[in-house]
Amino acid sequence: MNTLNLPIEQIREKIYRIRNIEVMLDSDLAELYGVETKYINQAVSRNTERFPNDFVFELSQDEWDNLKSQNVTSSWGGRRTVPKVFSEQGVYMLATVLKSQRAADVTIAIMRTFTKMRHYAIEYSDLAKQIHELKQEVVANKEWTKERLSAVADAVIMIEDSMGSLEETVMDIKSASEVEKIGFLRGQND
Repeated sequence: MNTLNLPIEQIREKIYRIRNIEVMLDSDLAELYGVETKYINQAVSRNTERFPNDFVFELSQDEWDNLKSQNVTSSWGGRRTVPKVFSEQGVYMLATVLKSQRAADVTIAIMRTFTKMRHYAIEYSDLAKQIHELKQEVVANKEWTKERLSAVADAVIMIEDSMGSLEETVMDIKSASEVEKIGFLRGQND
């Protein structure tokens, strides 16, 4: 079997999430398959029974505008019509109607990419759960720390106040000591 060696990232960057499903643009598929976009769309038109709405659908103008705005460096050019997009099943079905070795090889690479993306999503789900738990723990620790710092600040203020009183007392004692040194004794009445 002559399988095409397409890097997963080259395919992954052509998969978009629209209407809560991962899809690929007709023009991106045409590029990967090495054909013109009109050839992809003609294959779909000639085989409509093989492409239900969950396999292929046309983007709304708003969806297309939003997709273009998210990908400002795209080379989609000036299309006259909004593109069709293919779900994973639609990509597979497309390979069955194109019937070329390149289409088969590219589809295998695309299917492997979709599979890896599902595995990443599962792993990400677990990671997201762990991150959420850590975040909750940090929030709890932050609150505990905030309470402790507030208590420390209150203690520092009390110590500063006590130091002021202690300083006054020391000054009073020092003054009394100096008075005694020059001949006056405390506690004596004249």
